[in-house]
Order: sequence, then structure tokens, then C-alpha cells
Amino acid sequence: MILVIVDHDRGVLDPTSVQAISGALALDSEVDVLVVGAAGRDVVGELASFGANTVHLAVHDSVTDFTPVASARAALELISRVSPAAVLVTGTPRGNEVLAHIAAILDLPMAAECLEIALGNDGVHQVVRNRWGGNIMETARVHSTLLLAAFAPHAVRAESAVGTGTIAEFTPALSDADLAVRILDRVGEGATGVGLTEARVIVSGGRGVGGPEGFAILEELASLLDAAIGCSRVVTSNGWRPHSEQVGQTGTKVAPDLYIACGISGATQHIAGCRTSKTIIAINTDKDAPIMGYAHYAVIGDLHTILPELVAATRAAKE
Repeated sequence: MILVIVDHDRGVLDPTSVQAISGALALDSEVDVLVVGAAGRDVVGELASFGANTVHLAVHDSVTDFTPVASARAALELISRVSPAAVLVTGTPRGNEVLAHIAAILDLPMAAECLEIALGNDGVHQVVRNRWGGNIMETARVHSTLLLAAFAPHAVRAESAVGTGTIAEFTPALSDADLAVRILDRVGEGATGVGLTEARVIVSGGRGVGGPEGFAILEELASLLDAAIGCSRVVTSNGWRPHSEQVGQTGTKVAPDLYIACGISGATQHIAGCRTSKTIIAINTDKDAPIMGYAHYAVIGDLHTILPELVAATRAAKE
């Protein structure tokens, strides 16, 4: 049996976390799922549609939002009871954090950024994983009786499957130290529009946009395409856009049907975040920019001239 830890945000399932369920089902027909927090009850039906059999729901009065060490402690309690062959997550920031706590407490190795996983019967497992921002793939052996591994986001496509979705609720034993790091409150502007992780189309801007005001035309195009806005690291570093929109190794890894990169040179860390897009269109004045080597279509020119024409053509096509 394989245990998969999935993530939800106050009862809304993280769409990338279920990818680990599909990855686990390719390794073992019996896959259980751990969900932490009472709001996880809202996602059980959805988890069953991805093949989850028993959904272990860890509920504690002090866990009302993301609490990483508490989630790890709940997982450890469950591991000792069900003895899985592996514990898998999708390597989102939250998924990686919880799995890293489990590995540290058990003093076991953790394999991150996995593209492929092969379980071994002798405690020696093989993984293929991204290294150096996805520029190379490493095949490695992991020596551990319990494999702790994180799939790279979008390395596995989430597939529908039939699971029983049986709920097994328990209250984990937690100490004050387990609750020391947790989300207490959320302030600021709420998220609007289409999120990066679930967006089928992303319009993304880089240094070439010129400044925060330059994103107005990108937002207009995104609105016409029902797309999300993305950006490069330099854009967030300059304060032009929020970090939540950053695509890259230190931002969000995406896999849309269409990724339109405007004025983005294509640094290694950015390519690591968007290279799994089905189609990449790059708009740049530099025909030798690194992103051109990954783009399916390249438009050589000034985005400030090209985008208004693209917006006009898109609007005309929708009328």
C-alpha cells in the first residue's frame, strides 16, 4: 500500500496534489490518502474520483489552517499504523515542507523533484528526478525501507479512477511545539481570476514589459483568453507584480495548454517553471534569447507593438 498526502486550502483541493495519487496508482493498486484538517471532509468525494480508497482524515481542534509540523505528526502516526511501502506527495511548496519534516523526524532520505519512481522489494528504490532547474535528469537509488518521495509538479497527469473514498477519521496526538508554526490569519487582497496552477492559458511578462504599467496590455489579453497572468522573477524582485504570479523554480511550476511569454529572456529558473507547457509562444526582440530554444512558436519583435495587434485580432475573433 502507498500513502499519498494531499493538500487543500480550507476545503478547496490543491489541483496539483492529486497528481501524486495517479503516480501512486501506477505503482500499487492500493492507495490510501491523508488529509489534514476538518475542512478536508469537503474534498473526500473528489479524492475518490481520482482512485483514493481509504481517506484518512486527521482532525484536531487546533488545526484550522496549514500547520506543517502537525501535518507531519499526523502522517507519522498513520504510518506507524498502516505501514505503507512509500509516502508520496506532489512537490508543491506545502507538500515538500510536510514531507521534509517527516524525513527529518524519521532520519530518512527524501527524494524530491521525481519524474519517475520504481519501488524496490529489497529497500532499494530507483527514481528519475530533475536536477539543476530541470536542465538534467538524474537516475538515483534511494536506500530506505520506507520511500519518501515528491513528484515534480505536472510530472504525472492526474487521471480519473474509481476509489471507494471510505473515510477513516482520527485525532492525532499533537504537542504545543507541533503547533508553533501555523497560519493564524490572512490579510490583504483576496485572489481573483484564474489561478496559475489550474490555468489552461497563461500570459506571462518579463523585464521587457518595461514596468508595472506595461502589464495593462497583458491583462487585457488575458481577460480575452480567460487566462491567468504570470511573470518572471525579475518582475517580482522589482515589485512590479506579486510573488504569487511568479512562474519558475522559486515560484509556481505550471503546465498550461498555452503559455505566452512576453519580454522574457528565459533564465534557467524560469524555464524550470514553464517547460511542461503544451505550447509556448515567445515574443521577444532578441532572436537568440534562451527561451527561443524552448518555444514552439517565436515572434521576433517589440511586444508593445505586437500585443495591441494581438488583442485587437482576438477581440475581433470573439465578436
